[in-house]
Amino acid sequence: MTGHLLARMAVAFAAFGVGITLALAQPAYPERPVKIIVPIAPGGSYDLVGRQLAEVLSKRSGQSFFVENKPGAGTVVGTQAAAQSEADGYTLLIGGLSNMAFNSALYSKLAYDPLKDFVPVAVVYKFGYVMVARKDLPHARLQDIVAAAKANPGSISVATAGVGTGQHLVAAAFMKAAGVKLQEVPYKGSPPAFTDLLAGRIDLFFDSVAAGLPYVQSGQARGIAVLSSQRSPLAPDVPTMSEAGVSGLDVDSWLGIFAPARTPPEVIAKLRRDIRAALPDLKPRFEKSGGDVWDVPDEKLASFVASEHQSWTRLIREAGIKLD
Repeated sequence: MTGHLLARMAVAFAAFGVGITLALAQPAYPERPVKIIVPIAPGGSYDLVGRQLAEVLSKRSGQSFFVENKPGAGTVVGTQAAAQSEADGYTLLIGGLSNMAFNSALYSKLAYDPLKDFVPVAVVYKFGYVMVARKDLPHARLQDIVAAAKANPGSISVATAGVGTGQHLVAAAFMKAAGVKLQEVPYKGSPPAFTDLLAGRIDLFFDSVAAGLPYVQSGQARGIAVLSSQRSPLAPDVPTMSEAGVSGLDVDSWLGIFAPARTPPEVIAKLRRDIRAALPDLKPRFEKSGGDVWDVPDEKLASFVASEHQSWTRLIREAGIKLD
């Protein structure tokens, strides 16, 4: 064996040893507290998912995961702050349809790009919507409502919980799918919309199953249809939109956790393992809120978020809905 070859082998072994040393020296993630930005005020689905994830991740990692509520401009302020954070795994974001799909079309100048500035870590929660009607609405079935709205456009009113909200955009999706025009009446949130619905001043309202079904179950309102592929176990007598006569309207709202782009792959992998292991613990908690766990496979996450972004952007632009 020549001296030249021996020298090359010595260099190779030395490099190998340095690689092992560096690998062993890497601190295990997380080595300090991790912040999860919730881009809305306390309360609501974003906050629920953020706090539940923070709890289970803290237990699994042995390190503190904590929620920081950062509301403003809908979900824009908190999402922008997360996009501008260090991509080191110590700042995460709760993302859903609002900040990952709606905002790109609602705002002409958005300070973040949901597809380029973030990597989806996991989509873990989903919930459906239900169409509810005032209890004395003369049209008892969805087919009757559609027929009346086609015969007299604008004669049937629908409440929205504010321009650009999920309730507003689901109503827009329904009008497109059914080919009808309803009279839109905007409110500042769901509570005042339900107040007027129960008082008979509004005909229809779309809201989450968790928010709408209690009024149906108490007899204060009528459940017309759920906007999902299957009936809700909370209201098995309420048909799906397809069963009731309007196809192509299977809508699930979803929430998950996102990290700034260029976050190290090993950090993303660790988070995914811990979250997936915690899903059985999260399922009963999510079901109490009217939702359910949703485990989108890792290899499909990016395409799923991109598809949701594309479809909702198209609908919002076709409907001409803007927030600036």
